Amino acid sequence: MANKLWEKNFEINKEIERFTVGRDREMDMYLARYDVLGSMAHITMLESIGLLKKEELKPLLAELKRIYGMCEDGSFCIEDGVEDVHSQVELMLTRSLGDMGKKIHSGRSRNDQVLVDLKLFTRHELQEVAEGVKKLFDALMEKSEKHKNVLMPGYTHLQVAMPSSFGLWFGAHAESLADDMLFLQAAYKMTNRNPLGSAAGYGSSFPLDRQMTTDLLGFDSMDYNVVYAQMGRGKMERNVAFALASIAGTVAKLAFDACLFNSQNFAFVRLPKECTTGSSIMPHKKNPDVFELIRAKCNKLQGLPGQVVLIMNNLPTGYFRDLQIIKEVFLPAFGELKDCLAMAAWIISRIEVNENILDNDMYNPMFSVEEVNRLAASGMPFRDAYKKVGLDIEAGSFVPDKNIHHTHAGSIGNLCNDRITKLMENVMEGFGFDKVAKAEKELLA
Repeated sequence: MANKLWEKNFEINKEIERFTVGRDREMDMYLARYDVLGSMAHITMLESIGLLKKEELKPLLAELKRIYGMCEDGSFCIEDGVEDVHSQVELMLTRSLGDMGKKIHSGRSRNDQVLVDLKLFTRHELQEVAEGVKKLFDALMEKSEKHKNVLMPGYTHLQVAMPSSFGLWFGAHAESLADDMLFLQAAYKMTNRNPLGSAAGYGSSFPLDRQMTTDLLGFDSMDYNVVYAQMGRGKMERNVAFALASIAGTVAKLAFDACLFNSQNFAFVRLPKECTTGSSIMPHKKNPDVFELIRAKCNKLQGLPGQVVLIMNNLPTGYFRDLQIIKEVFLPAFGELKDCLAMAAWIISRIEVNENILDNDMYNPMFSVEEVNRLAASGMPFRDAYKKVGLDIEAGSFVPDKNIHHTHAGSIGNLCNDRITKLMENVMEGFGFDKVAKAEKELLA
């Protein structure tokens, strides 16, 4: 039996085969259960238009459900000599059900088959990323509220600048994640469109019911134009990569801050000892390795859009094997980001803050603007007040008033955490995850 869907009456050079297959089989393991889901929807549609008999559909669906279960429990594998996940699934069906298993490919190409696999995989992973972002967001907001009255120095140019607070610091990263989620939601909505039925990019002479497979798989709509459906490969990955990179940028900045503030020179926070490591020769060391690795991994993820763009950017309309290489950088990226989000949320929920930072007089100058504003509010011209406070600092006679009262929206005394939380809730509600879950559950029922 041929182990390649396209195999004919000649044997390909083994070195050529090794080079062209590359890491396809390894990457296809990410897609296995989604390939099965797509096939279940496709053959249900084929039966509705008369390309499968009713008595054939039931055993095919039952066998596909069994294979799906193998994908879920980890027992599914792509056998040696089998080219890809599509070939493996068809091979397993044919072994179990004979010629009936060879009928499932009618009306589709490996091109739209892998497209739908990638879409189903990506929307699932985007949901898990969104949930991971929400957990980190919740941890940051909880800390922001708990420590909203604890002051800390704010910095510009790494110089002590003005009063900040832990409420502001934690909340700032949380609001950044809420904005990042807008990118993620946009990427999700562009992903959640059905390419199945576009075949090799030019449709099929079979009367395919593309709306039926769209509904069965829980897509919001189909990619209507069959040529555009194929043009979407690479484009989807690029758009999603930008969304992942935006989240990674926020998490990398949080990690950098945490490493800096954990150092003895700052001593603003104390990381949980479980997430630090020691030195082989310095017994006092507690290195912030987890946040350092989060920073490196997230910086790497910020390079993902560039990698995808460089692979797909100068390709004309149609399918090219270049696109296969995108899988190698794209598919593993989700696991890396989810891991970073989970680690960051775990640490943030356990981080301890220094409530006595301002006992150190070296931070007194951060109240200089407060004093300038107080003098200006009492009638002194701003420039005169600025000069007076500057001269007092130079002379060493500046005595700060640390009892500050900021009231405007988003300031130390008015964090707007309730509004930031509402922003995140609105974005989460806009994804429509429930619709997808319902459709997949019904398909597998």
